[in-house]
Amino acid sequence: MRMTTTRSSTTALRADRGTGGRGTGGRDTGGRDTGPRATVVQTAAGARRALAELVSGLGTALAALAVLLLLALAAVTVPLGVGLLLAPVAVRALHALAGWERARLARHGAEVPAPEPPPTRLRTAVLDVTTQREARWLMRHATGGLLLGLLGLLLPVAAVRDTVFPLLWPLMPEGTTSTSIGLGTARSWPEAAAVTLLGLGWTAVLLGLGPGMARLQAVPGRRLLTAGAGTDLSLRVAELTATRAAALDAHAAELRRIERSLHDGTQNRIVSVTVLLGAARRMVARDPAGAEELLERAHSAAEQALAELRTVSRSILPPVLTDRGLAGALSGLAAESPVPCRTQVDTEQRCAASVEATAYFVVAEALTNIAKHSGARQAAVTVRVRGGRLHLRIEDDGRGGAETGGGGGSGLTGIRRRVAAHDGTMLITSPPGGPTTLEVDLPCG
Repeated sequence: MRMTTTRSSTTALRADRGTGGRGTGGRDTGGRDTGPRATVVQTAAGARRALAELVSGLGTALAALAVLLLLALAAVTVPLGVGLLLAPVAVRALHALAGWERARLARHGAEVPAPEPPPTRLRTAVLDVTTQREARWLMRHATGGLLLGLLGLLLPVAAVRDTVFPLLWPLMPEGTTSTSIGLGTARSWPEAAAVTLLGLGWTAVLLGLGPGMARLQAVPGRRLLTAGAGTDLSLRVAELTATRAAALDAHAAELRRIERSLHDGTQNRIVSVTVLLGAARRMVARDPAGAEELLERAHSAAEQALAELRTVSRSILPPVLTDRGLAGALSGLAAESPVPCRTQVDTEQRCAASVEATAYFVVAEALTNIAKHSGARQAAVTVRVRGGRLHLRIEDDGRGGAETGGGGGSGLTGIRRRVAAHDGTMLITSPPGGPTTLEVDLPCG
């Protein structure tokens, strides 16, 4: 295993040369907390995202309970004939709710590919595999998902209520239960203060178990609402066709970029060198001083052309990936970033060269977008290789609002195409006001 952690910025890189890049008190040279405080902030952010996911799941769970009751009512009233009228409505409601749940899961994680639309005829739709899988999800989400959603809604309320109970105790009527679970009555200040410990316990539960509860709530939907591997091969073929087309488009765009760089930059420099050398040769006999000046200008233009040519060649496949691996390459990107950036790379194995190159370009494009559009004060890049897949996470504390089309997030479209070419997934979370999180998952190859 190779673990590499780098904290760097343009200014910090200079300081590192003289001081080793470390300050005092658990801070880097940019003055940012990099120890326990950063861990607490990340844990709190993860719990906040988990609570948002649980509460959004509560909405679909309540709707699932209503649809489940409608389906049960339709099944019970079939002998009376009423069920035959309710069944089509209930089945359509089931499909609509399943689509709603897929959209919700995509907002909070990887996209859930939808299967082909089920048949419209009632009898065929009831016997359809997709309908049966959605019905199984409905029963699980209307029970377990509803319970987890209620916990996600009530636990923060209980945590706040019990934590601040000593402040509210003097205002409460005599005999009021002191805890949020309805046990005990505080008769003195020490007893009222002890309730705060219960509130802190609820908070610890939220921080420690919140993300796991959100994942548990999402498991039935991700397993049962996705397109089946053996039943919807046409969807997979269509997806691979679109992925191949996107990869070809990305390849063509990259070739055009390289051609423009060579034509507008390097070629013009070389032409300038040729012109200056020709003029110097004609002047060398009658004006040696002028010829010397032209030769100096030609030398400078040749050096600039060589630098631009190196830049273009490195953009095709950075040699640092071969020399230092992904960790070293990302450390170099972080050091050159105008926004102070911290990198952490934990790799158990080397990935395919094309996958590492894609990860490198994803980070490079993301850091460029952060510097240009986000207004962020700091960024963080985390890379892990687990189970034969490379997980990439890029975070910043900017203004948010990044999207994959147009505006400040236009570069994200290119990132999505590069990731899709490797059959990977990309998820961006960027609410207005920030923070922005870009997560990419790639097979190691």
